[in-house]
Amino acid sequence: MIVLTIDQRDSRHSPDRVDELATRLNAAYPTVRPFERTAGDELQGVLDDGRAAVELLLDVALDEAWSVGLGVGSVKEPLPKQTRAGAGEAFEAARDAVERAKHAPASVAVSGAGAEAQRLEAELQLVAEVNGRRTESSQEAGILVEQGLSQRQAAVQLGITQQAVSSRLASGLWSQCRKLADQAGLALDRYTAAFDGRTTP
Repeated sequence: MIVLTIDQRDSRHSPDRVDELATRLNAAYPTVRPFERTAGDELQGVLDDGRAAVELLLDVALDEAWSVGLGVGSVKEPLPKQTRAGAGEAFEAARDAVERAKHAPASVAVSGAGAEAQRLEAELQLVAEVNGRRTESSQEAGILVEQGLSQRQAAVQLGITQQAVSSRLASGLWSQCRKLADQAGLALDRYTAAFDGRTTP
């Protein structure tokens, strides 16, 4: 199972955004147990879909207002209805990850048994760092293409040439980051399956 623990950074000097983020994540991503406030400026949710977990982590990391910890491992069954009442290795790993994320690149960390967690952490930190360093123009073009528009359609919407869109995508390493994020999601699915007694292709 996958547990994500997310902590609001510098919450003493900024408005509380925990409930707002929980509502958005629960509406946008499939969860086994929904995101809910666990303590103070922190929220937690449970997922079993590696690709969704990767997308969610990168989504939240882009905001730069959060430390994101992803934990992988077994959980005590049956899972309680309330996320904060859950227990097991995945919850413990998520706690370790969010604490390390507070001082990690892109404020992202992954914890779990074995070396796979370290590899996934390095990949996701890299993608999150690149995502956060893109120019505004590269971000605009990439988001449109990620939403399903062709480069030609994105160019029309932005009022620029298709060549300019291609240049913005290249400078932002959009294709490379998408491939790496997709592969990380598949790898996380396989990694999680080992703890859940499942098999994946």
